[in-house]
Amino acid sequence: MPPAAIAVVRVSGPQAGAALQMLAGRLPAARRATLAEIKSMDGEPLDRALILWFPGPATATGEDLAELHLHGGRAVVAAVEAALATLPGLRRAEAGEFTRRAFLSGRIDLAEAEGLADLLAAETESQRVQALGMASGHVSRAVAGWQERLLTLMAGAEAELNFADEDDVQAGEIVTLNLIAGMTDLGQELAGWLARPAAEVISEGLSVVIAGPPNAGKSTLINALVRRELAIVSPVAGTTRDVIETPLALDGIAMRFSDTAGLRSESADDIEMIGIDRAKAAVEGADILLWLGAPNDVPNHPRTILIAAQADRWRGDAAAEAEAGRYDLILSAATGEGMEALHRMIVEMARTLLPREGEAALRQRQRAALGKARDWLRIAAGSREASDLILLAERLRLASGALDRITGRAGVEDMLDTLFGRFCIGK
Repeated sequence: MPPAAIAVVRVSGPQAGAALQMLAGRLPAARRATLAEIKSMDGEPLDRALILWFPGPATATGEDLAELHLHGGRAVVAAVEAALATLPGLRRAEAGEFTRRAFLSGRIDLAEAEGLADLLAAETESQRVQALGMASGHVSRAVAGWQERLLTLMAGAEAELNFADEDDVQAGEIVTLNLIAGMTDLGQELAGWLARPAAEVISEGLSVVIAGPPNAGKSTLINALVRRELAIVSPVAGTTRDVIETPLALDGIAMRFSDTAGLRSESADDIEMIGIDRAKAAVEGADILLWLGAPNDVPNHPRTILIAAQADRWRGDAAAEAEAGRYDLILSAATGEGMEALHRMIVEMARTLLPREGEAALRQRQRAALGKARDWLRIAAGSREASDLILLAERLRLASGALDRITGRAGVEDMLDTLFGRFCIGK
Protein backbone atom coordinates (compact mmCIF):
# COMPACT_ATOMS: atom_id res chain seq x y z
CA MET A 1 0.00 0.00 0.00
CA PRO A 2 1.22 3.56 -0.72
CA PRO A 3 3.40 5.36 0.01
CA ALA A 4 6.17 3.39 -1.70
CA ALA A 5 8.95 3.94 -4.21
CA ILE A 6 6.89 2.46 -7.05
CA ALA A 7 3.22 1.58 -7.37
CA VAL A 8 2.08 -0.79 -10.13
CA VAL A 9 -1.44 -0.28 -11.47
CA ARG A 10 -2.64 -3.18 -13.61
CA VAL A 11 -5.56 -3.21 -16.06
CA SER A 12 -6.73 -6.53 -17.53
CA GLY A 13 -9.48 -7.28 -20.03
CA PRO A 14 -10.74 -6.10 -23.43
CA GLN A 15 -10.57 -2.41 -22.44
CA ALA A 16 -6.94 -2.53 -21.23
CA GLY A 17 -5.49 -1.21 -24.50
CA ALA A 18 -7.98 1.62 -24.77
CA ALA A 19 -7.33 2.62 -21.16
CA LEU A 20 -3.59 2.77 -21.74
CA GLN A 21 -4.04 4.85 -24.90
CA MET A 22 -6.33 7.30 -23.07
CA LEU A 23 -3.90 7.81 -20.19
CA ALA A 24 -0.58 7.69 -22.06
CA GLY A 25 -1.71 8.91 -25.48
CA ARG A 26 -0.34 5.86 -27.26
CA LEU A 27 0.08 2.12 -27.14
CA PRO A 28 3.79 1.21 -26.73
CA ALA A 29 5.56 -1.74 -28.31
CA ALA A 30 4.46 -5.01 -26.75
CA ARG A 31 6.41 -6.16 -23.69
CA ARG A 32 8.76 -3.19 -23.67
CA ALA A 33 8.87 -0.68 -20.82
CA THR A 34 8.40 2.86 -22.15
CA LEU A 35 8.52 6.21 -20.36
CA ALA A 36 5.33 8.23 -20.83
CA GLU A 37 3.45 11.15 -19.35
CA ILE A 38 0.22 10.03 -17.74
CA LYS A 39 -2.68 12.49 -18.13
CA SER A 40 -6.30 12.63 -17.02
CA MET A 41 -9.19 12.83 -19.49
CA ASP A 42 -8.97 16.64 -19.17
CA GLY A 43 -5.31 16.62 -20.16
CA GLU A 44 -4.06 17.31 -16.63
CA PRO A 45 -0.61 15.73 -16.02
CA LEU A 46 -0.74 13.06 -13.33
CA ASP A 47 2.72 11.44 -13.41
CA ARG A 48 5.70 10.46 -15.54
CA ALA A 49 5.76 6.68 -15.45
CA LEU A 50 6.83 3.51 -17.19
CA ILE A 51 4.05 1.86 -19.17
CA LEU A 52 3.91 -1.70 -20.48
CA TRP A 53 1.53 -3.37 -22.92
CA PHE A 54 0.95 -7.15 -22.96
CA PRO A 55 -1.46 -8.36 -25.65
CA GLY A 56 -3.32 -11.57 -24.79
CA PRO A 57 -3.48 -14.49 -24.61
CA ALA A 58 0.22 -14.79 -23.65
CA THR A 59 -0.23 -12.82 -20.42
CA ALA A 60 -0.57 -13.53 -16.72
CA THR A 61 -4.37 -13.46 -16.98
CA GLY A 62 -4.76 -14.72 -20.54
CA GLU A 63 -6.30 -11.35 -21.52
CA ASP A 64 -4.96 -8.07 -22.85
CA LEU A 65 -3.09 -6.46 -19.98
CA ALA A 66 -1.60 -3.02 -19.30
CA GLU A 67 0.64 -1.90 -16.47
CA LEU A 68 1.55 1.55 -15.22
CA HIS A 69 4.62 1.74 -12.97
CA LEU A 70 3.94 4.98 -11.10
CA HIS A 71 5.69 6.93 -8.40
CA GLY A 72 4.29 5.39 -5.26
CA GLY A 73 2.81 8.39 -3.45
CA ARG A 74 -0.78 8.15 -2.28
CA ALA A 75 -1.85 11.24 -4.23
CA VAL A 76 -0.37 9.91 -7.50
CA VAL A 77 -2.03 6.51 -7.16
CA ALA A 78 -5.36 8.07 -6.16
CA ALA A 79 -5.30 10.44 -9.15
CA VAL A 80 -4.56 7.65 -11.65
CA GLU A 81 -7.23 5.41 -10.13
CA ALA A 82 -9.73 8.28 -10.36
CA ALA A 83 -8.86 8.81 -14.03
CA LEU A 84 -9.31 5.09 -14.76
CA ALA A 85 -12.67 5.10 -12.99
CA THR A 86 -14.02 7.61 -15.52
CA LEU A 87 -13.32 5.27 -18.47
CA PRO A 88 -16.18 3.11 -19.78
CA GLY A 89 -15.98 -0.63 -19.19
CA LEU A 90 -13.54 -0.43 -16.28
CA ARG A 91 -14.07 -1.25 -12.61
CA ARG A 92 -11.87 -1.80 -9.59
CA ALA A 93 -10.61 -5.37 -9.27
CA GLU A 94 -11.77 -7.56 -6.42
CA ALA A 95 -9.31 -9.29 -4.12
CA GLY A 96 -7.55 -12.08 -6.01
CA GLU A 97 -9.37 -11.35 -9.26
CA PHE A 98 -6.26 -11.23 -11.45
CA THR A 99 -5.16 -14.65 -10.24
CA ARG A 100 -8.69 -15.97 -10.58
CA ARG A 101 -8.79 -14.81 -14.19
CA ALA A 102 -5.45 -16.56 -14.77
CA PHE A 103 -6.98 -19.75 -13.40
CA LEU A 104 -10.19 -19.46 -15.42
CA SER A 105 -8.23 -18.83 -18.62
CA GLY A 106 -6.04 -21.89 -17.99
CA ARG A 107 -2.82 -19.97 -17.39
CA ILE A 108 -2.42 -21.65 -13.99
CA ASP A 109 -4.24 -24.46 -12.23
CA LEU A 110 -5.71 -24.53 -8.75
CA ALA A 111 -2.65 -26.05 -7.08
CA GLU A 112 -0.42 -23.34 -8.56
CA ALA A 113 -2.89 -20.66 -7.43
CA GLU A 114 -2.77 -22.05 -3.89
CA GLY A 115 1.01 -21.98 -4.04
CA LEU A 116 0.94 -18.35 -5.13
CA ALA A 117 -1.36 -17.48 -2.22
CA ASP A 118 1.07 -19.17 0.16
CA LEU A 119 4.01 -17.36 -1.46
CA LEU A 120 2.36 -14.00 -0.83
CA ALA A 121 1.89 -14.96 2.82
CA ALA A 122 5.33 -16.55 3.32
CA GLU A 123 7.30 -15.13 6.24
CA THR A 124 10.06 -17.74 6.65
CA GLU A 125 12.54 -19.45 4.34
CA SER A 126 10.82 -22.84 4.61
CA GLN A 127 7.46 -21.26 3.75
CA ARG A 128 8.98 -19.47 0.75
CA VAL A 129 10.64 -22.63 -0.63
CA GLN A 130 7.49 -24.74 -0.20
CA ALA A 131 5.17 -22.12 -1.70
CA LEU A 132 7.49 -21.43 -4.64
CA GLY A 133 7.59 -25.13 -5.51
CA MET A 134 3.79 -25.28 -5.46
CA ALA A 135 3.40 -22.07 -7.47
CA SER A 136 5.96 -23.35 -10.00
CA GLY A 137 3.83 -26.41 -10.73
CA HIS A 138 5.65 -29.14 -8.75
CA VAL A 139 2.41 -30.78 -7.62
CA SER A 140 0.66 -30.07 -10.92
CA ARG A 141 3.34 -31.93 -12.86
CA ALA A 142 3.06 -34.90 -10.53
CA VAL A 143 -0.73 -34.95 -10.99
CA ALA A 144 -0.31 -34.77 -14.77
CA GLY A 145 1.97 -37.82 -14.63
CA TRP A 146 -0.53 -39.76 -12.52
CA GLN A 147 -3.35 -38.82 -14.86
CA GLU A 148 -1.33 -40.05 -17.83
CA ARG A 149 -0.87 -43.42 -16.14
CA LEU A 150 -4.56 -43.58 -15.31
CA LEU A 151 -5.47 -42.82 -18.91
CA THR A 152 -3.25 -45.67 -20.08
CA LEU A 153 -4.93 -48.05 -17.64
CA MET A 154 -8.39 -46.81 -18.62
CA ALA A 155 -7.60 -47.23 -22.30
CA GLY A 156 -6.55 -50.82 -21.68
CA ALA A 157 -9.73 -51.54 -19.75
CA GLU A 158 -11.96 -49.94 -22.41
CA ALA A 159 -10.18 -51.79 -25.21
CA GLU A 160 -10.75 -55.12 -23.49
CA LEU A 161 -14.38 -54.29 -22.73
CA ASN A 162 -15.27 -53.12 -26.24
CA PHE A 163 -13.00 -54.96 -28.65
CA ALA A 164 -11.78 -58.17 -27.04
CA ASP A 165 -12.71 -61.58 -28.38
CA GLU A 166 -15.33 -62.80 -25.92
CA ASP A 167 -14.09 -66.38 -26.29
CA ASP A 168 -10.52 -65.50 -25.25
CA VAL A 169 -10.98 -65.79 -21.47
CA GLN A 170 -7.26 -66.17 -20.79
CA ALA A 171 -6.41 -62.89 -22.51
CA GLY A 172 -9.08 -61.15 -20.47
CA GLU A 173 -7.62 -62.49 -17.23
CA ILE A 174 -4.15 -61.24 -18.20
CA VAL A 175 -5.54 -57.77 -18.93
CA THR A 176 -7.31 -57.75 -15.57
CA LEU A 177 -4.18 -58.80 -13.68
CA ASN A 178 -2.08 -56.15 -15.45
CA LEU A 179 -4.74 -53.57 -14.68
CA ILE A 180 -4.76 -54.43 -10.96
CA ALA A 181 -0.95 -54.37 -10.87
CA GLY A 182 -0.92 -50.90 -12.43
CA MET A 183 -3.54 -49.64 -10.01
CA THR A 184 -1.63 -51.07 -7.05
CA ASP A 185 1.65 -49.47 -8.12
CA LEU A 186 0.03 -46.06 -8.60
CA GLY A 187 -1.88 -46.35 -5.33
CA GLN A 188 1.37 -47.05 -3.47
CA GLU A 189 2.99 -43.98 -5.04
CA LEU A 190 0.07 -41.82 -3.93
CA ALA A 191 0.34 -43.31 -0.44
CA GLY A 192 3.99 -42.26 -0.37
CA TRP A 193 2.98 -38.66 -1.05
CA LEU A 194 0.33 -38.83 1.67
CA ALA A 195 2.99 -40.01 4.14
CA ARG A 196 4.89 -36.74 3.69
CA PRO A 197 4.40 -33.88 6.17
CA ALA A 198 1.36 -31.71 5.49
CA ALA A 199 1.86 -28.21 4.07
CA GLU A 200 0.06 -26.74 7.08
CA VAL A 201 3.05 -27.78 9.22
CA ILE A 202 5.13 -25.33 7.19
CA SER A 203 2.60 -22.52 6.76
CA GLU A 204 1.18 -22.52 10.29
CA GLY A 205 4.42 -23.45 12.05
CA LEU A 206 5.49 -26.45 14.11
CA SER A 207 4.10 -26.59 17.62
CA VAL A 208 6.86 -26.54 20.27
CA VAL A 209 5.44 -26.92 23.78
CA ILE A 210 7.39 -26.20 26.98
CA ALA A 211 6.04 -28.31 29.82
CA GLY A 212 6.98 -29.51 33.28
CA PRO A 213 6.08 -29.09 36.96
CA PRO A 214 5.50 -25.69 38.60
CA ASN A 215 8.57 -23.46 39.06
CA ALA A 216 10.64 -25.52 36.61
CA GLY A 217 11.69 -22.44 34.62
CA LYS A 218 9.23 -22.75 31.73
CA SER A 219 8.26 -19.08 31.62
CA THR A 220 11.89 -17.97 31.97
CA LEU A 221 12.79 -20.23 29.05
CA ILE A 222 10.11 -18.94 26.68
CA ASN A 223 11.05 -15.34 27.57
CA ALA A 224 14.66 -16.15 26.72
CA LEU A 225 13.68 -17.78 23.42
CA VAL A 226 11.56 -14.86 22.23
CA ARG A 227 13.86 -12.28 23.91
CA ARG A 228 11.08 -10.36 25.58
CA GLU A 229 8.91 -10.58 28.69
CA LEU A 230 6.14 -12.70 27.22
CA ALA A 231 5.27 -14.67 30.36
CA ILE A 232 5.15 -13.60 34.01
CA VAL A 233 7.99 -15.10 36.04
CA SER A 234 7.36 -15.68 39.74
CA PRO A 235 8.52 -18.08 42.48
CA VAL A 236 4.85 -18.66 43.34
CA ALA A 237 3.68 -22.04 42.06
CA GLY A 238 0.80 -21.89 39.58
CA THR A 239 1.53 -18.37 38.26
CA THR A 240 1.02 -19.52 34.64
CA ARG A 241 -2.61 -20.62 34.37
CA ASP A 242 -3.16 -20.78 30.63
CA VAL A 243 -1.27 -21.71 27.48
CA ILE A 244 0.75 -18.71 26.25
CA GLU A 245 1.65 -19.07 22.55
CA THR A 246 3.95 -17.00 20.38
CA PRO A 247 5.25 -17.44 16.81
CA LEU A 248 9.00 -17.71 16.34
CA ALA A 249 11.20 -18.63 13.37
CA LEU A 250 14.39 -20.62 13.97
CA ASP A 251 16.77 -20.98 11.02
CA GLY A 252 13.95 -20.07 8.62
CA ILE A 253 11.50 -22.62 10.06
CA ALA A 254 8.19 -21.26 11.36
CA MET A 255 7.30 -22.47 14.84
CA ARG A 256 4.73 -21.75 17.55
CA PHE A 257 6.21 -21.89 21.04
CA SER A 258 3.84 -22.46 23.96
CA ASP A 259 4.40 -21.93 27.68
CA THR A 260 2.05 -24.04 29.78
CA ALA A 261 0.77 -24.27 33.32
CA GLY A 262 2.86 -26.38 35.71
CA LEU A 263 1.73 -30.00 35.71
CA ARG A 264 0.85 -31.41 39.12
CA SER A 265 -1.90 -33.66 40.45
CA GLU A 266 -3.12 -31.32 43.18
CA SER A 267 -4.01 -27.64 42.86
CA ALA A 268 -4.97 -24.73 45.04
CA ASP A 269 -8.05 -23.89 42.97
CA ASP A 270 -10.28 -24.93 40.07
CA ILE A 271 -8.92 -22.26 37.72
CA GLU A 272 -5.41 -23.67 37.93
CA MET A 273 -6.78 -27.15 37.18
CA ILE A 274 -8.31 -25.78 33.98
CA GLY A 275 -4.86 -24.48 33.03
CA ILE A 276 -3.35 -27.89 33.80
CA ASP A 277 -5.91 -29.62 31.58
CA ARG A 278 -5.09 -27.20 28.76
CA ALA A 279 -1.39 -27.84 29.29
CA LYS A 280 -1.96 -31.60 28.95
CA ALA A 281 -3.90 -31.02 25.72
CA ALA A 282 -1.09 -28.82 24.38
CA VAL A 283 1.45 -31.55 25.16
CA GLU A 284 -0.63 -34.14 23.30
CA GLY A 285 -0.85 -31.89 20.22
CA ALA A 286 2.79 -30.80 20.23
CA ASP A 287 5.13 -31.54 17.35
CA ILE A 288 8.10 -31.12 19.71
CA LEU A 289 8.03 -31.26 23.50
CA LEU A 290 10.55 -29.48 25.71
CA TRP A 291 10.28 -31.23 29.11
CA LEU A 292 11.67 -29.41 32.14
CA GLY A 293 10.64 -32.00 34.72
CA ALA A 294 12.08 -35.25 36.05
CA PRO A 295 12.87 -37.87 33.36
CA ASN A 296 10.64 -40.38 35.13
CA ASP A 297 7.64 -38.05 34.78
CA VAL A 298 8.03 -37.18 31.10
CA PRO A 299 4.82 -37.65 29.05
CA ASN A 300 4.84 -40.27 26.33
CA HIS A 301 5.75 -38.22 23.28
CA PRO A 302 7.73 -39.26 20.17
CA ARG A 303 9.84 -36.07 19.96
CA THR A 304 10.95 -34.91 23.39
CA ILE A 305 13.99 -32.96 24.55
CA LEU A 306 14.72 -33.57 28.25
CA ILE A 307 16.10 -30.37 29.76
CA ALA A 308 17.87 -30.02 33.09
CA ALA A 309 16.83 -26.40 33.59
CA GLN A 310 17.88 -23.68 36.04
CA ALA A 311 21.49 -24.88 36.00
CA ASP A 312 22.59 -21.58 37.55
CA ARG A 313 20.83 -22.64 40.75
CA TRP A 314 22.24 -26.15 41.21
CA ARG A 315 25.73 -25.88 39.67
CA GLY A 316 28.21 -27.20 42.24
CA ASP A 317 25.75 -29.61 43.82
CA ALA A 318 27.31 -33.04 43.19
CA ALA A 319 24.04 -34.93 43.49
CA ALA A 320 22.21 -32.54 41.17
CA GLU A 321 25.00 -32.64 38.57
CA ALA A 322 24.98 -36.44 38.65
CA GLU A 323 21.19 -36.40 38.10
CA ALA A 324 21.64 -33.99 35.17
CA GLY A 325 23.43 -36.74 33.25
CA ARG A 326 20.05 -38.34 32.60
CA TYR A 327 18.90 -35.35 30.53
CA ASP A 328 19.50 -34.46 26.88
CA LEU A 329 20.61 -30.93 27.73
CA ILE A 330 21.75 -28.80 30.66
CA LEU A 331 20.37 -25.30 30.46
CA SER A 332 20.11 -21.99 32.25
CA ALA A 333 17.85 -19.49 30.53
CA ALA A 334 18.99 -16.86 33.03
CA THR A 335 22.69 -17.11 32.11
CA GLY A 336 22.33 -18.38 28.54
CA GLU A 337 24.06 -21.71 29.23
CA GLY A 338 22.82 -24.32 26.77
CA MET A 339 20.60 -21.95 24.78
CA GLU A 340 22.56 -22.34 21.54
CA ALA A 341 22.58 -26.12 21.95
CA LEU A 342 18.81 -26.08 22.53
CA HIS A 343 18.38 -23.99 19.37
CA ARG A 344 20.31 -26.58 17.35
CA MET A 345 18.43 -29.53 18.85
CA ILE A 346 15.02 -27.98 18.11
CA VAL A 347 16.00 -27.16 14.52
CA GLU A 348 17.43 -30.65 13.90
CA MET A 349 14.27 -32.26 15.26
CA ALA A 350 12.08 -29.85 13.28
CA ARG A 351 13.79 -30.73 10.01
CA THR A 352 12.71 -34.37 10.44
CA LEU A 353 9.10 -33.12 10.34
CA LEU A 354 9.49 -31.08 7.16
CA PRO A 355 9.58 -32.30 3.55
CA ARG A 356 13.02 -33.20 2.30
CA GLU A 357 14.70 -30.98 -0.27
CA GLY A 358 12.87 -31.25 -3.58
CA GLU A 359 9.73 -32.76 -2.03
CA ALA A 360 6.38 -30.99 -2.18
CA ALA A 361 3.96 -30.98 0.73
CA LEU A 362 0.22 -31.08 0.14
CA ARG A 363 -2.41 -28.90 1.74
CA GLN A 364 -5.37 -30.48 3.54
CA ARG A 365 -7.69 -30.09 0.53
CA GLN A 366 -5.13 -31.66 -1.78
CA ARG A 367 -4.41 -34.49 0.65
CA ALA A 368 -8.12 -35.28 0.90
CA ALA A 369 -8.43 -35.51 -2.89
CA LEU A 370 -5.26 -37.60 -3.17
CA GLY A 371 -6.52 -39.90 -0.40
CA LYS A 372 -9.75 -40.45 -2.34
CA ALA A 373 -7.78 -41.34 -5.47
CA ARG A 374 -5.62 -43.79 -3.51
CA ASP A 375 -8.72 -45.43 -2.01
CA TRP A 376 -10.29 -45.94 -5.44
CA LEU A 377 -7.09 -47.65 -6.60
CA ARG A 378 -7.12 -50.17 -3.74
CA ILE A 379 -8.45 -53.58 -4.78
CA ALA A 380 -8.94 -56.32 -2.21
CA ALA A 381 -7.52 -59.65 -3.40
CA GLY A 382 -10.23 -62.16 -4.19
CA SER A 383 -12.98 -59.54 -4.19
CA ARG A 384 -15.65 -59.37 -6.88
CA GLU A 385 -14.13 -56.16 -8.23
CA ALA A 386 -10.79 -57.88 -8.78
CA SER A 387 -12.33 -59.93 -11.60
CA ASP A 388 -14.82 -57.43 -13.00
CA LEU A 389 -13.39 -55.13 -15.67
CA ILE A 390 -16.43 -52.85 -15.59
CA LEU A 391 -15.99 -52.17 -11.88
CA LEU A 392 -12.26 -51.69 -12.29
CA ALA A 393 -12.82 -49.19 -15.10
CA GLU A 394 -15.27 -47.29 -12.88
CA ARG A 395 -12.71 -47.15 -10.07
CA LEU A 396 -10.16 -45.72 -12.49
CA ARG A 397 -12.64 -43.07 -13.60
CA LEU A 398 -13.38 -42.09 -10.00
CA ALA A 399 -9.66 -41.96 -9.15
CA SER A 400 -9.08 -39.66 -12.12
CA GLY A 401 -11.93 -37.41 -10.96
CA ALA A 402 -10.38 -37.18 -7.49
CA LEU A 403 -7.04 -36.10 -8.97
CA ASP A 404 -8.85 -33.49 -11.07
CA ARG A 405 -9.91 -31.78 -7.85
CA ILE A 406 -6.28 -31.09 -6.96
CA THR A 407 -5.63 -29.04 -10.09
CA GLY A 408 -9.18 -27.68 -10.34
CA ARG A 409 -10.43 -29.35 -13.47
CA ALA A 410 -13.72 -30.40 -11.92
CA GLY A 411 -16.02 -29.68 -9.04
CA VAL A 412 -14.21 -26.73 -7.46
CA GLU A 413 -16.58 -23.77 -7.87
CA ASP A 414 -17.48 -23.73 -4.17
CA MET A 415 -13.87 -23.20 -3.09
CA LEU A 416 -12.87 -20.52 -5.61
CA ASP A 417 -14.28 -17.54 -3.70
CA THR A 418 -12.53 -18.65 -0.51
CA LEU A 419 -9.20 -19.26 -2.23
CA PHE A 420 -8.93 -16.10 -4.30
CA GLY A 421 -10.28 -13.96 -1.47
CA ARG A 422 -6.92 -14.55 0.26
CA PHE A 423 -5.16 -12.42 -2.36
CA CYS A 424 -4.69 -8.67 -2.29
CA ILE A 425 -6.48 -6.42 -4.78
CA GLY A 426 -3.42 -6.17 -7.03
CA LYS A 427 -3.29 -9.90 -7.55
